[in-house]
This record gives sequence, C-alpha cells and structure tokens, in this order.
Amino acid sequence: MKKILNKKYIWVFVILFGVMGCKDDNFLKESPTTFYTIDNAFSTSTQVDQALIAIYSQIRDIWTIGNENTWQFAFRGNGTDMYDVPSIRRSNAFNNYGNINPDNGIFYSIYTAFYQIIAKANLAIYSANLPTMTWSSASDKAYAIAQARFFRAFAYRNLAELFGGVPIVTDITKTARFDFKRATRTETYQFAITELLAIEGDLPETTAVGGRLVKGACQHNLCELYLALGIQLAADGKTADAQTAYASSITYANKVIDGGTYSLMSSRFGARKNETTIGIPCYKNGVAGAANIFNTIPFTTNYYWDLFQEGSVNYQDGNRECIWAAQVDYAAYKIEDKRSKLGYSRIYGPVFRNGSPANLNGTLEDAGGRGISQIMPTMYTRDSIYAGKWGTDMRNSDVVFRRTFYGNMVTSPYYNKPIPWSVLYDNQADQSLDYPVSCKIATDKYTGLADGENMSNLFRDDYIIRLPETILLRAEAKQRSGNKAGAADDINLLRNRAQCTYLVTAADMDDNFKTILDERARELVYEECRWNTLLRMGGTIAVDRIKKYAYWPEAQSTLTFNYNLWPIPQTVIDANKDVKLDQNPGWTGR
Repeated sequence: MKKILNKKYIWVFVILFGVMGCKDDNFLKESPTTFYTIDNAFSTSTQVDQALIAIYSQIRDIWTIGNENTWQFAFRGNGTDMYDVPSIRRSNAFNNYGNINPDNGIFYSIYTAFYQIIAKANLAIYSANLPTMTWSSASDKAYAIAQARFFRAFAYRNLAELFGGVPIVTDITKTARFDFKRATRTETYQFAITELLAIEGDLPETTAVGGRLVKGACQHNLCELYLALGIQLAADGKTADAQTAYASSITYANKVIDGGTYSLMSSRFGARKNETTIGIPCYKNGVAGAANIFNTIPFTTNYYWDLFQEGSVNYQDGNRECIWAAQVDYAAYKIEDKRSKLGYSRIYGPVFRNGSPANLNGTLEDAGGRGISQIMPTMYTRDSIYAGKWGTDMRNSDVVFRRTFYGNMVTSPYYNKPIPWSVLYDNQADQSLDYPVSCKIATDKYTGLADGENMSNLFRDDYIIRLPETILLRAEAKQRSGNKAGAADDINLLRNRAQCTYLVTAADMDDNFKTILDERARELVYEECRWNTLLRMGGTIAVDRIKKYAYWPEAQSTLTFNYNLWPIPQTVIDANKDVKLDQNPGWTGR
C-alpha cells in the first residue's frame, strides 16, 4: 500500500493475537492498564483503518507473490493447465500427484492465509463496534465495516472455490477451540453472498486514491459467487435454484459492465500513451553498457500494452477497466516496505541464458529481464491458444507477448538476427526455459536502476479485479443459463477490443467451457487465479485439463483419480479433535 502501516500498530496486532490464543481464562478476565487488550487497543477510527490496511497489505502479498513462497506460486496457478515449472525447478512441481496429498504444506499455507484474513476482518468489525470507538461520521463507520465484511466474504469465496465447505467463523476467538464444524460449500457461498449484499450500499462508486474497495469490487464478487453457487446447486441436482443463481450472477455483472462507471479501454491512455514505439537495446554477449549496444529492436505499442504500464493501472489514472488493484509504490519500497514490488520479471521471466546460451545471454531487457523462472507458461498458454485462426490478436502482438529476440552472442549464427522458435525449442536446448515475455511481467523501463535496483522487479500497481474478468464471468453465467449466443457476444466484446479477426459464435461455446477457458487464458494470463476457476467449474474440468496441458509427464502418469476440490489440510483435521472434519472426495487415504 502507498500508506505504510505504522509499526506501533503492528505490535498491537501481535499482542492482540497473543491474547486471542491464550488459554488462561483468568488472564483474559483481567483489565490491565499497562498494555493492550482487545477492548482497549482501539479507540479511534484511525486505529481501525490501520487494521484494514494490514488486510490490504496481506492480500497484496498473496496476489503479488511478495514472499516468493511455493504456496503463492500454486495459488497463482502453478500446476494448472496454464503454468508448470521449468527443469531447474522440477522439485517445485505442483502436478506430480505422487507428492500431492492432504499433508502437502501448500494446502495448509493457503487455507490458513485466508483464515488469517478472516481473523483480522473479525477483529476490525468487533473493534469498529466498540462503544468507546469514536467516528467522524456514520458513513465513515459504515465504510470501515463494509471493507472488513468484504474481506471476510472475499476470503470465504476463495476458500469455498478451492476447498469447498469450510467452518464459518464470525466472532473473535478468545480461547482455544477444537470443535469447528464444516459448513457445506453452498452454505459457504451463501454466507459470502449475504455479507456482500449487506454492504453493497456502503461502498463508494469510486475513491480519490487507488487500492481502496469500491462498489464494483463487491458487485464483481457477487457475480462470481452467484455463478459458483449455481454450479454447486446444479451439481446437487437443484436445477431450478441453479438457474435462479445464474440469473443473479448476470444481474450483478450487468451492474458492473453496463453501469456507466467501467468500460473497456480501446484507445491510447495513461502515462505512456504518446509513445507510439519503444526500443529494446541489444547488448553484445549480454553485457550491459552503451558501448555494447549493437542494435535496438523497435516495437509498436498499443492500448492493451498501456494497461500494464507504471502509472496507468488505477482507475484514478484514467483506466476505466480497473475495478480493484493492489498498490505498489517505489518510495514505500525504499523506505521500509520491501514487499511493495512486483517480482514478476524474476518469478515469471524466462532464462534464455540457460535455455539457449549459445544464442542469447545476459539478464537484460533483450534477454527478457532478470528472470529465474520460478513458474513458466505451459505450451498451451504460450502457443496453443494462439494457433491458427486465433493468432491475429492484439494480446498476441509482439509488444504485448514478445516473441522476437535477436541473438546477442557474437559467435551465434543468429547474432543480430531474430532467433527462430524452432531453434529456441530445439530438443538439444532446454525449451522449458525459453518462452515469450508478456508485457505484464517485464518492461522496457525498469524503475530504480539508478538507485542500484536490477531488472527483477516492477514498481507498478497490479490488478486484483479487471473488467474483462467480469465480462468472462457473465459469459459463463449466460452459457450455463442456456444462452450460448449471449455468451459468444460477451467473449466478442474482448475479441473485438483485441482486434481479433476471428469472432466466436454460439457453436464455439462447447459444454466443457474450452472457449471460455481459452479466452480467460488469453486475456488474464498472469492475472487470474486459475485454480479458483478450474475448481469452481466442477466436474472433471480441472483434472482433464491438467492431464492434457501439463508440461511434464508426471501429471499424466500420477493423476489417477478425479477431484474438483483441494483436500482439507490434514493438519487442520487433526487439530480439530472434538469434531470430525470430513475429507473431500478423492483425497481420503492418499
């Protein structure tokens, strides 16, 4: 966040969570005056706002992979149809089902991360309602509570999409509990829906600064929740109720898409709108320095590229399709917030210096940035979705999804020439490390180089919700309602914007939702949480697509069972000793 969390309040939270975890009832009944308790730590609206900022910060860290943990890679899609790991990261593969079971720490880390958000939200709600709390106005209090309840609903939506029904906790827990009961998946979705319906009117249409929650974020999540609820109701055989839920999903999508606040960007805008071309310098043998520049590759920019430039992400920047963005700020990063960055060039970037060292070397823009490829796009993501008639697409243009790399090694036969992908994908090289570079993960203008930064990090804000996803959710709801023509029309809103030559028809809207999933991959690569999408869709969609598109063969050979939910972490089941928590289908005994 651009507003840095005051360290004093961090210690308040540490103390408070210590109190909540204490088993000594006598201690809890005391009213000490020399240190903080739950009831005396909060007295002003500023303190509640600091609690909310802590949640914004945690969500930013999860979304932007701030700690570069393997569980964050998985949450953002590793192991799905879209992403895998390169050869140098084989130990971090998340589709070798010989190693994936309820004891896998990735599931526990993701599960508990969302319950941490819930605990913080519950604390903020409790504190906001303390009789000692002072507020400048009733609307300020309502907005604070609305943000906290949104976060709680947001966490339960993610948990329900990934794990199914989970225990619903709305109170501050002051003593250790071992008797939590699982709600059903339907009940969990419905709880989140009820939360958001209650606070929709307390969220502003827009805000003066980026990053704060607005009504559109609530309505987008209601659209997704009603869609998810409908899918689950249909799976439970409640067809009529499912259709009612799909209709509600479309209603809330309409509020966002047709409400007049948001619109797709289809002309140049933002901080770099006047730059019609950019140039990527090529350095001899990959060694930096003006004297080593032997060529500059020109790229023609466009309005889709504008969407991912520093200073152009927020609604306040003139970007009318940004609904909610995580805030990243270089000044905050330099002062104390070392996670106020996007490590995407490092995390997602290719490693040509290992994959094709005879032709392309270095850690500079001409070699894709300072990538170490923690996770990589599968062949499906990098190539298949643009094959044949799907290839003419602004999202596949060289400035957006860069495929042109000039050999920079003097001894290479491709020195100062474009390297064919047949060479980069040659079996004698490591093609897992050679792939196109999206403008979402790299830039031609890295901030901070003069201060000693390298080309690992971006310092732009990052989308959590962007209008195209709302459009794709509405398309899915329409298709599930039986309106395939309407679904095709929605997808074509994006394809027309991307100047695609092929527009889809109702006949393209297949029952396995391949058309929608492919379009999500084109539009939302490096943005959506693919696991949420695949598991929310139910059936065998996740399993089928992992088997088909995983890069390494372990997925096909070890994924010998069907599932459409992640397992409840075994640690959680074991700790809840007073009430049995049932394991999700497919995972018992694994």
